[in-house]
Amino acid sequence: MKNPFRYLLAAVLFAVLVAFIVNGPVAAAGGPVNGADGYRVLAPIESGQLLLFPVVRSSGDSPAETPFITLDEGLKSGDVEVTEAGNVRGLVRPRGDANNHYFAPQRNADRGDQVNTLVLVNHSKKPLLLLAGEIVTGGKQDRVIAKDRIVPPDADPIDLSVFCIEPGRWTGSSDNFGVSNKSSAESFMVQPSVRVNAMAKKDQQEVWNSVHGTISQMAAVAAPQASIGSVSETVTVQDSAGREIMNTSSYAQAINNDAIKARVDKAAAPASEARAQVIEKLREEHAVGVVVAVHGKLIWADLFANTDLLSRYWTKLVRSYAAESVTESGDHETPTVADAHRFLASAAGSHETSEGDTGVYRYSELHGSAIDTFILESLLPNTNYEVHTSMMKLRDGGDRAWRETPLPPRMGVAPLEPIR
Repeated sequence: MKNPFRYLLAAVLFAVLVAFIVNGPVAAAGGPVNGADGYRVLAPIESGQLLLFPVVRSSGDSPAETPFITLDEGLKSGDVEVTEAGNVRGLVRPRGDANNHYFAPQRNADRGDQVNTLVLVNHSKKPLLLLAGEIVTGGKQDRVIAKDRIVPPDADPIDLSVFCIEPGRWTGSSDNFGVSNKSSAESFMVQPSVRVNAMAKKDQQEVWNSVHGTISQMAAVAAPQASIGSVSETVTVQDSAGREIMNTSSYAQAINNDAIKARVDKAAAPASEARAQVIEKLREEHAVGVVVAVHGKLIWADLFANTDLLSRYWTKLVRSYAAESVTESGDHETPTVADAHRFLASAAGSHETSEGDTGVYRYSELHGSAIDTFILESLLPNTNYEVHTSMMKLRDGGDRAWRETPLPPRMGVAPLEPIR
């Protein structure tokens, strides 16, 4: 007679395996917990129409330090070089000095330059961290990084996936790409409404459409407001700013227009001018990221492996959020800490994909009905943790899905004093 308990045990094990595959987190052993029950949300930093809810890992288990350099750091030091795909860069090390690099650009006529591909070389002895939304200016068009990735140290040239954010130009302004030298932040990221089209929709036309729409919104913001007793000289300056913005197809030039830059500076001021104070508070609480609300609407979250990485990206991230608050309109009910936590708790998708480079990184996408989640995990030796996670509310997705997400039982709210 067959043992019925054997079949029962097999059925239970099968059910557990299915549950793990369907619901299991995308995380490596020893890394941060994936899911909102691993986080606490702090009271928000208020900055005009911008609310930033700092996020703390509940376990406090974050790597003390990470080995990465950022794109800004690499470009500034010269250890990272970005060029058009048609340029082949042959690495020549001067004899007797292995730390110096000289590049002799050679034209590859067979390949040619490509709108959605650049070539990047990391000469650094450290791995390079690239985040989707980071802007590189120069070449034949300004571009934006298409997705998060890690480039190993001292690696061969790689093809870098990008999207164009300057459709009106296809002439070389410089051989190499850099960061904007006009921004007070030294470099910047595109705002969430553009970033979402690069990351989630992955469509160049959608990115161009969002760039065009954002530039139009910037021009409208820079235009004069009807008011009694307006000074004609001020109106003329504002009219000029609006025309200047509309005359460019470059997101980078538009966001750095003096009129728009002043508004972004003002919107970001409470979180950026008091940067040292804010970062110190974040370090004290071991914050690793933020949930972002614009005009009372939760739209985005950026989470990092530790506070150090968050602080290194803080200024450019805050300015990208501030730009969104400048160009967007509409008021919604102010979200609570519990709302921000529910936003994090909704990090699940009905469809998941992943890609990467063996032994270097894995990049996973979780697509849901209202929120998409993107996770970059380092697979380099002595890392094996999630380096960066982005969560975005889709414009065509409703709020109901994440607002009805039940809060984890271990949810905590830390009484961080708001910074206004």
